[in-house]
Amino acid sequence: MRSRRIGKWYFGWNIVVVSSIITLLTVGTRLGIGPFLKPMAEDLQISRTMLSAIVAVSMLVYGIGMPVAGRLLDRFSTRSVLLMGVGMVAVSIVWTVLTNDPVNFLLSYGILLSLGLSFTSPVVLTPVTSRWFTRRRGQALFYLATGSMAGIAVMTPLFTLMIQMTDWRQTLIWLAVLFVAMIVPAAIFVIRDDPPAGTDEGTEQGKPGPSRPPMAERALHAWTEALKTRPFWQICIGLFACGFSMNLLASHGVPMLTDHGFAEVSASFGIGLIGIVAMFSTVMLGVISDRIPRKNMLSLIYLIRGLGFLSLVLVMTNWQLFLVSAIGGFVWAGSTALSSAILGDLYGVRHLGVLYGLGYFGHQIGGALGSFLGGWGYETFGTHLYSFGMATVVLVLASLVSFRLPLRMEWKRPVEV
Repeated sequence: MRSRRIGKWYFGWNIVVVSSIITLLTVGTRLGIGPFLKPMAEDLQISRTMLSAIVAVSMLVYGIGMPVAGRLLDRFSTRSVLLMGVGMVAVSIVWTVLTNDPVNFLLSYGILLSLGLSFTSPVVLTPVTSRWFTRRRGQALFYLATGSMAGIAVMTPLFTLMIQMTDWRQTLIWLAVLFVAMIVPAAIFVIRDDPPAGTDEGTEQGKPGPSRPPMAERALHAWTEALKTRPFWQICIGLFACGFSMNLLASHGVPMLTDHGFAEVSASFGIGLIGIVAMFSTVMLGVISDRIPRKNMLSLIYLIRGLGFLSLVLVMTNWQLFLVSAIGGFVWAGSTALSSAILGDLYGVRHLGVLYGLGYFGHQIGGALGSFLGGWGYETFGTHLYSFGMATVVLVLASLVSFRLPLRMEWKRPVEV
């Protein structure tokens, strides 16, 4: 196959760019619900508790949809799955805008929109990125993770501004237009599932790539074979810990800090600083991930994050809060990128979509549990130390489990690519 290069520019980086933009839209939409809560509740005349329950259902559907999307990647192209997702997002938004009762709102916004977003999520974009990169797979996936951080940083203030200028219904309509305008051309003209022979193993910049352990050159015959191996479940444990900690912080980080005497502005900036730092740290971590064993780096990230959670609940001054947040942000975006890269290294990329989707479903289960335990722990014990301390324990356990991951898998028989 002809190598797809323009001069020294490798076409795979085009896929990384558009995938990061799609991730920005998807993750930013999924996690940018905050500005919509009050106007939706007032307009639909439903309680915040009911609306929160609908949002909880939407998060669960988002998690369930990921392995479904991954399974569809085994049968259809990435382009087809993305276009299916855009179609569901557009239809669900129109349905949501036209509805005025809780049941239709649950079906449209809570279920169909979440299912559509799972079809445009990083789970769908990770396999195609991994196919195009071997030597720089870690770096490419870290750049993809930057889209998630940018989505959180960009879409929430954008939604707030748009709702203030118009209303929540018109904001959703503009969101649907943005999805169609950005993702449809990218899926048709940029996304390709057929990388050149050797992917990026060449020397497009005149220098050989860094030495890495041998990777899985052949895909699994069936994705279920991975479920019978210990490394897959080790990665799932790590993703569970990631989801537990991230959603605990997202739901209860600011309330915890204000309960400890921090001003609302300081608490919000302290938590926001994590995402800001994470946007820039992914660039450096991506380069490093292709030069040292990924499992060691993943283990270190979980360990630092775990110590950061314990430190957050113990900080007493603004400078301590900002220092801990900056350190935490430095490793915040690395776990999902490394987990998907390791899955590709160990099992190949043929069934990476469904395997990463299953692992990410565990991430969502951990997220739901973390969000619940954060509130329950404070109401039961009168302190946040138990929930944030539990996050530390879970993350340290994930660190130990990740460190014991193998560098490669030994398969007893050859299987088709």
